[in-house]
Amino acid sequence: MTLAIVSLVPSMAFAATSEGSASWYEADLAAIGAQENAEGLNRRTPRETVRNFVTLTETKEYQKAAEFLNLGDLPQADRAKHGAELARQLGLVIDRQLWIDWSSLSARPDAMQDQGPANHPLTGKARRDIGLKMVKLNSQTYEIRLARYKNKGREPVWLFTPQTVENIPILYEAYGPHIFEAYIPSSLKQRVGGLRLWEWIALPLLLCALLGLGWLINRMMRWLGYKANSPLLRQAAEKTRLPLALVAMAIAAQLFFKMGVSFSGPATNIVRPFLIIIVVSGLGMAALKIIDVILDRVTLRVIGDIDDTRSIKKRELYTSIYALRRVVVLVMVAISAIVLLIQLNLFESLGMSLLASAGVVTVLLGIAGQAVLGNIMASLQIALAKPVRIGDSVLFEGNWAYVESIFYTFIRLRTWDERRIIVPVKYFVSQPFENWSVKDARIMNTIVLFLDHSADIRQLREVFIELAKNDEGVIDYHTLAASVTQHSRAGQELSFYAMSPDPSTAWATAMRLREAMLDHVRSHHPDWWPYERFDGPHI
Repeated sequence: MTLAIVSLVPSMAFAATSEGSASWYEADLAAIGAQENAEGLNRRTPRETVRNFVTLTETKEYQKAAEFLNLGDLPQADRAKHGAELARQLGLVIDRQLWIDWSSLSARPDAMQDQGPANHPLTGKARRDIGLKMVKLNSQTYEIRLARYKNKGREPVWLFTPQTVENIPILYEAYGPHIFEAYIPSSLKQRVGGLRLWEWIALPLLLCALLGLGWLINRMMRWLGYKANSPLLRQAAEKTRLPLALVAMAIAAQLFFKMGVSFSGPATNIVRPFLIIIVVSGLGMAALKIIDVILDRVTLRVIGDIDDTRSIKKRELYTSIYALRRVVVLVMVAISAIVLLIQLNLFESLGMSLLASAGVVTVLLGIAGQAVLGNIMASLQIALAKPVRIGDSVLFEGNWAYVESIFYTFIRLRTWDERRIIVPVKYFVSQPFENWSVKDARIMNTIVLFLDHSADIRQLREVFIELAKNDEGVIDYHTLAASVTQHSRAGQELSFYAMSPDPSTAWATAMRLREAMLDHVRSHHPDWWPYERFDGPHI
C-alpha cells in the first residue's frame, strides 16, 4: 500500500506542473516593470486587476497604476518615464470605451469559466489570458487584453498584455479627450449615475439638435420632390425622405462623437450601436424604397393597370416583378444584418455562442417561426411555379376575385364588388381554387332559363344566336350553343352558351343576354312561362 502511494507522488507532481504551466505565462515580473507583492496592488484575479487599475487612474495615481501594465517591450530606462503616462491614457480609453460588466469579469485566480453550457469549449478550463474589448480603427483591429504572469516560487498576477500597452497611444488618439472637452468646467466632470454631469446635459441637447436636423432634411427632400419634373424622382424623394433623414441624423451624431467630445463608456456602448443600426437600416430602407419606385414606374409604363384583360406575358411579368421585390428585400435584410454584425464586431463574440446554441435556435425557429416561414416558402413557390399570377381571375371558396397582390405572407384578392379578401399564402396554395386565366382570360358564359314544356328550344336557339352575334361581349361565334339540360314535371331547363374574352366582360354579357332572352319570351311567348300543375279529383 505504501509503495503504491509513493509511486503516485511523481505523477501527481507532474500533473500539477503541467496544469500550472497552462494557467499562466512564466515571466520575471521585475524584468517586465511590475513589482512583486507591491503594497496595495491586488492583481490576483482579472476583476481585482481591472477594478484597482480603474480606481487608481480615477484618483490620478498613475505611477501605481503602471504596475498593472506589462512593460516588457519598453526599454528599461523608459519604463519609469512612460509607464505612468501610458497608464493614464489607458485609463481614459477604458473610461470612454468600456462598459465593464463586473459580474462577467472573472473573480477566480485561474479565470475558469465555471458556469455555462456543458458543451462550451471554455467551460471548466483555466485561462491565462482574457479579452476585455475589441475595437476597429482604420481597418485594423485592436484589443484590450489581460494575461496571467508568474515568477517561480511566487503567486501569479494579472496584467495588461504587452500588445495592449503597445496599442495604447493609438487607442488614446482615437478615443481620448477631444478639443472641446478642454472648455468643460471641472465641476461638470463629476460622475452622476455612471455618467459625468456634462453628459447628462449634452445628450438631451444633442438629441434636440439631431431631431431638428432630421426635420430639416425631411422638409428639404419634400421640397426637392415638389420641384422635380420627373415623376420617378418626385416619387423617390417622397418615399425616401424619412429614411434619409434618419441616416443624416445618425451620421451627424457619429461625426460629433468623433470630432467634438468623447462620452463615457456606458453612453458610448449604448449610442454607438444604436447609431450604426439606424445608418444601416436607414440606407437599406432608402434603397428598398427606390427599388419599389422603379418597379412601380416600370409596371405602369410597360403593363398599366392589372386585370385579366391583360395578356399572360404581362401578368407573368408583373408577378415576376413582385418576386424580384421579395428577393431584393431578403438580400437587403441579409446584407444589413451582416454589415451590422461586422461594424459591431459581433462575429467574434457570437461565433462560439451560436455554435453552442445552434440546436436551441433551430428548435425555437421551428416552433415560433413555422407559420411565417411556411408562408414565405409558399410565396416563393408561387413566384417560381406561377400557379396563379397577379391579375388572374380566380374562384376561391365561392368568391370570384382578381389576384391583386402577392406578398410574403398573404395574398390580397379583389372581388368584383371591390371587396378585399386577405388569405395566408400557405392556406391559399393548400386549398383547391379555380384559375380562370391560367391559359387565357376567355370564359364560357352559361345562361340558364327554366320554361314550360311547350317552349321550343329550336326557336329559342335561333333567337339566342342572333342576339349573341350582335353583342360586343361575345367572341368565337362557332361556340354558340343552346340545349335542354334538365327536365322535370314542372318544366324544362334550357342552357345557352356564349364565349367572352374575359370574366369581367362575361359577367356583363351574361346579364344582357339573359335579359334579352327573357324579354323575347315575355313579348312573343308568354305561354312558355312555367306554371304549377295539380291533379284534380276524378269525377
